[in-house]
Amino acid sequence: MRTIPSELAERYEVQGWWNRDTIGDMLARGLQAAPDARFRVHSEVRPWSGTFREVESVARRLAQGLRDRGVAPGDVIAFQLPNWMEAAATFWAASFLGAVVVPIVHIYGHREVRYILESIRPRVFVTAERFGALEFREDLCADVPVVGVVGRDFHQLLSAEPMTGVARVDPRSPALYAFTSGTTRAPKGVVHSHQTLGCETRQLAAHYPPDLGPQLTAAPVGHFIGMVNGLLIPVIDGVAINLVDRWDPPLILDLMRTYGATVGGGVPYYMTSLVDHPNFTAEHLLHMKYAGMGGAPVPAAVAERLAGLGITVYRAYGSTEHPSITGSLCTAPESKRLYTDGTTQPGVELRLTAEGEIVSRGPDLCLGYTDDALTAAAFDDEGWYHTGDIGVLDEDGYLTISDRKADMIIRGGENISALEVEDVLLSMPAVAEAAAVATPDDRLGERVAAVLRLHPGSHAPSLEELRAHFAESGLAKQKWPEEIHTVADFPRTGSGKVQKFKVRENLADAARR
Repeated sequence: MRTIPSELAERYEVQGWWNRDTIGDMLARGLQAAPDARFRVHSEVRPWSGTFREVESVARRLAQGLRDRGVAPGDVIAFQLPNWMEAAATFWAASFLGAVVVPIVHIYGHREVRYILESIRPRVFVTAERFGALEFREDLCADVPVVGVVGRDFHQLLSAEPMTGVARVDPRSPALYAFTSGTTRAPKGVVHSHQTLGCETRQLAAHYPPDLGPQLTAAPVGHFIGMVNGLLIPVIDGVAINLVDRWDPPLILDLMRTYGATVGGGVPYYMTSLVDHPNFTAEHLLHMKYAGMGGAPVPAAVAERLAGLGITVYRAYGSTEHPSITGSLCTAPESKRLYTDGTTQPGVELRLTAEGEIVSRGPDLCLGYTDDALTAAAFDDEGWYHTGDIGVLDEDGYLTISDRKADMIIRGGENISALEVEDVLLSMPAVAEAAAVATPDDRLGERVAAVLRLHPGSHAPSLEELRAHFAESGLAKQKWPEEIHTVADFPRTGSGKVQKFKVRENLADAARR
C-alpha cells in the first residue's frame, strides 16, 4: 500500500470528505434508522423477501459465529456469491467485525478464485454450492480455516445470539480488497480504507437524482459498483434493496412494473437490452427517467437513442481504484451529458500528462494494491494515480476518454485482461503467437477477438474447439474470445513488440470492407 501525503490526508479531513466512521458504523446507523425497509432477492433458485432488520439479524448472528471461531478485526473475509441475501449478510457481518471484506465476482472461474485466495490468505471464505458455472470446490479453499457454503452448511456458521455493537478499528485501515481484472495476467487486488470507501458511498449517493427511487441492482455485488449500489447506498438512504442474481431483460421489465423499481443506468448493455426487448412499453419509461452511464465505453448512438426516448442520460468515469473521477449532473447541458464523461467530482483533482494520460487523486482514491509492485507502478509520491487512460479536456473542464493506454477489453462492464486470455490461447498446440484485442459489440460495447499466428502446417482452431479449450482452462466464460482471426505475422515495433493498436485497426478495416 502507498503512503498518503500528510497534506492530502489533512485536507480531506478538514473538508469533511473523511471522518472517523468505519463502514460498520455507517451500516449500523443506517440499518437502525430504517429497520423496516424492504429487502428482496429476485431469483429463480434462491428468492428471498424480508426487511433490513431480518437481514441484519442474520449478519449479526454470522458475525458472532465467526467471532466465536476466532475471527478478529483486521482478519480477511472473502465471499463469492451471486446477488443473494447471504451476500449482504456476509458483507455486513464482516463490516461489523472490523474485518477486511473481499467480494469475488461470482462468474470468476477456479483459475481466478485460486489466485485470489492464495494471494490474500483469508480467514473465512463463503461461497455457493452451485450457481450457473459456479460450483463449490473444496480444493480451492483447503487452506482457509473457516468455510461456509450457501446451500450446504452456511447456516452452521450462525450463532444463536447476535453480535452487538461494532468492532472498533482505525478508519484509515483497509476495509475492502476489491479484485478487478485489468492489464495484468491475474486480477488486481485494490485496497480501500474505511475512509475512501465511505467517502465514495456518500459521494455517489449525493450524486444521484433526488427522485431516482429504489433501484434494481443486477450488477454483481462482487463488483465494486454492484457492491456499493446494492449493499451500501440503499442502507444510508433508507430505501428498499432489490437484488437480481442474473440479468434477464423480460424479468427486469416485469419487476419494474410489479415493484415500481428503477433501472437507473450502468453499462450501455443494461439499458439497450431493455429498450430493444419486445416486452418494452412506454409504461417502463416511468421507471427509467435517468440513465447514469459508465463502466464501459458509451457509444454516442446509444446516448442519443436513450435521450430520444425522453431519458435523462448522464455519463461518469472512474475505476475500482478511483471510483468517481468525473461525472455530469443530470442538470448539466445535454451536449455535455451525452458526449463527455463529465467534470471532476467534489474533492477530486485531475490533470493530463504530456502524452494525454489521465492522472487523478482524491478522497475516494484507493490505498493501492495488495501487490506492492503494482502500487509502485501506478502511484507517485505526490499521491497521483496514473490511470492508463487517455483523455481530452474541453474549455469548460469536461473530460472525454479517447483511448486506453492499458491493454484492456471491457465487455459489458467487465474488465478483461488481454494477457490473461493470451496465456490460454498460447497453450493451444497450433498457436505460435496470439493477441487478444477488443472489437466493437453492439450489445456489450466490446468483445474479445483472438488474433493468431499459427505454427507452420497447423490449422486454426474452430470456435467450438477454442471454447472447449477455454472451458478446460477454468477461465471465466465472459473472457472467452468470440471471434478468431489468423495472420501470417503481426505488425511490430522495431524491437519486435506487437503493435496492438494496429491489430485493432486492421480488424476494423477488414470489417468495413
